[in-house]
Amino acid sequence: MNEIIKGNRIALKPIEEKDIVTLWNYIYGEENPEWKQWDAPYFPLEKVTLEDYEQAMKKRIEAGLDERRVITVDNEIIGIVSYYWEHKPSNWLEIGIVIYSPNYWNGGYGTEALKLWIDYLFNSLSIHRIGLTTWSGNERMIKVSEKLGMIIEGRIRKSRTYQGTYYDSIKMGMLREEWMDKKASE
Repeated sequence: MNEIIKGNRIALKPIEEKDIVTLWNYIYGEENPEWKQWDAPYFPLEKVTLEDYEQAMKKRIEAGLDERRVITVDNEIIGIVSYYWEHKPSNWLEIGIVIYSPNYWNGGYGTEALKLWIDYLFNSLSIHRIGLTTWSGNERMIKVSEKLGMIIEGRIRKSRTYQGTYYDSIKMGMLREEWMDKKASE
C-alpha cells in the first residue's frame, strides 16, 4: 500500500525521512500556525522537539506504517491526508486532511486530495464506510465532504468551545456503494 497516488495537480506520497523536517516546520515551526485555526483548534497543539518528532517518524517509516500520505504539488509538500481506526473490528475507519500552506487553500487541492484518498482506501482496504469528523466552525471542510458525497450522520451540539463560542462536532460519512455510484455517474 505504499505507492504514490497521482491526481491531476497533486500526488499523495508515502512519508519519507527527507520529509520529516518540512512536516515538523509546518506543524511546530510557528507559535500559532494558521492551519491550526481550522484543524481542531479547541485541542492545544502540544509542542514536540524536532529530535523527538524525527525519532517517532523514523520509527513509523521503518515499521512500514502507511496510514498517512503527504500531499504534494510539483514535489512541494502542502499538507497531509490520514486515516485511523475508530474501531478496527467493525472496520470503522475515519479520515483526515490538513493543508498546511494557506497558499493552497480554496484552490481545490484539498478536494482533489480527499477524492484520491477516499478512492484509494475503498479500493485497497476491505471497508464498507469512511467517516470524517470536523466541527461546525470549519464550514469549508463540511462543504468539501458534501461535495465528495459524504453526508452528515451526526451532530453533537455545542460540544466544542473555541474562543468563547460553542460549536457542534460534525460526524460525516459515506458508504462504499455510495462512493461507487458517485464514481459511476461522473
